[in-house]
Amino acid sequence: MRILLTNDDGIHAEGLAALERIARELTDDVWIVAPETDQSGLAHSLTLSEPLRLRKIDDKRFALRGTPTDCIIMGVREVLDEKPDLVLSGVNAGANMADDVTYSGTIAGAIEGTLQGIKSMALSQAYNYAGGRVVPWEVAETFAPKLIRQLMDVDLPDWTFFNLNFPNCAPKDLQGVEVTSQGKLDFGLTIDERADGRGLPYYWLRFGERKGDFRAGTDIHAVKNHKISVTPLKLDLTDYTVLDRVQRALIGEDRD
Repeated sequence: MRILLTNDDGIHAEGLAALERIARELTDDVWIVAPETDQSGLAHSLTLSEPLRLRKIDDKRFALRGTPTDCIIMGVREVLDEKPDLVLSGVNAGANMADDVTYSGTIAGAIEGTLQGIKSMALSQAYNYAGGRVVPWEVAETFAPKLIRQLMDVDLPDWTFFNLNFPNCAPKDLQGVEVTSQGKLDFGLTIDERADGRGLPYYWLRFGERKGDFRAGTDIHAVKNHKISVTPLKLDLTDYTVLDRVQRALIGEDRD
């Protein structure tokens, strides 16, 4: 099996090293194309207004001055001589659940792999903040290889991929694996206004306390209860429940 890895935290991120160790539990044919710098929060964005610069680190490891989406495109279309069997994106420092999947560059790596016709999975590790990030990478490293093997056997419909979130706990405290739906959080960003040396304003976006829907069966609930969350996500954003309603409204408009 050939696996292509990427992330959004950058080529030197601890989570990418953890992901490589996970992948090498599955195969020796592991390739990495990851961003040169941190690309967190850039979602499924492309670099169109400046060139993509690829730096070869060794035979199967490359750093790209671009986004996670760029990395998968370059990996599949330029670096590899044939498509990989699997794309893994992560392991992200911090969970990617609920609404946050729309912002996540980690999710974007799996999205692009899916668009390229490759089975894809995004992996994220929840963590604790105690004077700095304390990320229990050993949770993902312990349980991801077996989980990935199991998920590889699942026959997915087109344009569907897996979002895996590992809880913030010791491996011995894991309470199992749960197949979940995407939860809902309220908007958690605040704007922090500051002034530069000339007194001109600038702004930081800052995460605050998040409230939301912690119902059983959601990704948020599972991770909060020390379970690995496995969420199948799909790229078809059509809301089929309102198609008929919209059609009736337009027919009514025409009659008027």
